[in-house]
Order: sequence, then structure tokens, then C-alpha cells
Amino acid sequence: MGAVAAAGAEDGTGAAGVRQVDVVVIGAGQAGLSAAHHLRRVGFEPERDFVVLDHAPRPGGAWQFRWPSLTYGKVHGMHALPGMELTGADPARPSSEVIGAYFDAYEKRFDLRVRRPVEVRQVREGDGGRLLVETSAGVWAARALINATGTWDRPFWPRYPGQETFRGRQLHTAQYPGPEAFAGQRVVVVGGGASGTQHLMEIAPYAAATTWVTRRPPVFREGPFDENRGRAAVAMVEERVRQGLAPLSVVSVTALPVNDAIREARANGVLDRLPMFDRITPTGVAWDDGREIEADVILWATGFRAAIDHLAPLKLREPGGGIRLEGTRAALDPRVHLVGYGPSASTIGANRAGRAAVRDIQRLLNQGAPVAA
Repeated sequence: MGAVAAAGAEDGTGAAGVRQVDVVVIGAGQAGLSAAHHLRRVGFEPERDFVVLDHAPRPGGAWQFRWPSLTYGKVHGMHALPGMELTGADPARPSSEVIGAYFDAYEKRFDLRVRRPVEVRQVREGDGGRLLVETSAGVWAARALINATGTWDRPFWPRYPGQETFRGRQLHTAQYPGPEAFAGQRVVVVGGGASGTQHLMEIAPYAAATTWVTRRPPVFREGPFDENRGRAAVAMVEERVRQGLAPLSVVSVTALPVNDAIREARANGVLDRLPMFDRITPTGVAWDDGREIEADVILWATGFRAAIDHLAPLKLREPGGGIRLEGTRAALDPRVHLVGYGPSASTIGANRAGRAAVRDIQRLLNQGAPVAA
């Protein structure tokens, strides 16, 4: 633990150097900044009443780690943070730079005073109905917690027989360096989402060969993603969360939007999909029907899982593997809110969830925080 102020200091530090605040926000991506903004709007003061902790080295949330070829013009549905529009962005500029600069300006404009880099190690039960947030920068005791840690820190790597024997290179979307790194190589891309198709279309002009494999046949969608489709997708994810199942992302239950680039890639064979292989060999991938494809690289565009291991001491997980929510509130502990989780894991959903969490926390603190069940 880092050094903390002496007990009884003016910064709200309590016994044994534990800082006392009403709310701790973990994560400064879209959802965390939205929550911090709404805390300020209803009268909470940063550092005195709430603190925002972020493990990243600089502003930008997960966006700061995206590959350079993901330009702002390729981003699907980036929704502005509450109270400040993102205007005049160059669509040819990397999204990591555009959104990183936007988040930085947002933090400064609303004086959110994000502490970084701070690693949250665990959240556990404290004294007097407070939650102890133990971090690399000390300990905070909070009456309520807004968890906005997203998924970027937990890339999902499927396991297949023979995977450890592969003599080529395996990497995940989280490590994707851009298409030039695959020049002259035979690349297998695994995954039927937007990242997988984007990787394929970028890599194909550079690679010696590309192969696309997915567990299920991809579904392509013509026309706009209207409000009704959006509500239906969110409802599917919400139902899983209500049942305490591990959440799917909203993106995972929507079809792939068809644009001119997708049409061209389908016409020229880049997006010809094969079913999932059965095993990995030292030189590639193989199916039980005898088909084999040699590869230099396997790129896993297989998504991410919620980064919530630090909440394990609170025992919030249900038998289904997820945390059951009522709105944004954990059903097993009304002090804990998850934003950017499940149905709010989209940019517009994260904004709404931040506002909803703050309203609920206001009610909770006004009536006195109950001890967790």
C-alpha cells in the first residue's frame, strides 16, 4: 500500500490512514466519467465527497489502448459524454488520440480530479457499514461504490486442443498492432464480431493469406440500427443480468452492419467464413473432416469479459457466473453499483447508467446506508 495521511487529517482520513468518502468510482472510461459528472451535478465534491480511481496511465479509458488503424471515422456509435459534445474531430485521426484528448478535456472542464495510475486490489467489507477499497495508493472507506472497470483488462482467450503446440504467433484483439505487422504472413482470424471483420479487412491487403473462422455463422444487417432494434438488443442483455448470468455485450447480440467496405470484402472473398476448427496443430489449424490450413498467426478476436475480480470479497456473483443487478445496483448489496456492465456496456448506455447510479446512491445515502445482506 502507498503511504497515506495520518489519522484525523483534514482530507477526511480516518483511523489507520483510511480516507473517508461517500463514494468511490473505480474506472475513468465513459461510464466512470459519466458517474463522476452526475455526482458533481448533484453537489458531491471531488476528493472531499467522492474520488475517481483509474488504473490507466492517462485519460481515455480503454480507447487509449486501441490500435492506430482504428481511426475515429471507423468507430461505431461513439456517444458524447454528458454536458460536453465531441465536435470537429478528424475522422482520419486514430480514435485513441481523438477520444483520449476528449476525455482529458472533459476531466479538466468538470474538475473531476481523477487519480491515476491507481490499481484497485480488492473491495471488502469494512466497519460501520462502509466498503474498504484497497489500492496501490492507499485505502478508501466508502458508503457506496460505483464500479466502472469495463472489460478491456480481461481479454477472452478460448482454449482448443493443441494450442500450446502452435509454433507461430497467437495474439488477441487487445494486442493488435495494426495490419502492417502481418505483411507476408498467413493469418487465421477467430471471431464473428466487429473487431474480427475489421481486422480481416485491414490485414488482407498485407497478408499472404487470411482465413476467417467463427463458432456461429455471422449475421449481417442491412439498413440503420434503429431504436427498436437497439431496445431489443439491450433487453436481451438485461434479461441475462437479471438472472445473474455472465453478461453478453450489447454488441454481441446485434448483427454486423453492412457498409460498402463489408460488401466489397464479401464480394472478394475476404469475409468467406469457415466453421470453428477442432484443434490447433504446430503449423496451423485443423478440422475433424480432414481439412487443414497452415498459418503463421492466429488472431483471437474473441471479445472480453467483465473486469470485476476485485469485487470477489463481497461475494456478489450468482451461481450463473454474473452479478445480478436491479437497475445498476447489485441485488446482493445496495451500496454497490455496476455501470458499463451488461446492458450499459455501450457508450450511450454508460451515460444513462452513470446518471441512474448517482440518483440511487443519493437516495441510499440520504436514508443511511444499510449493511449488506
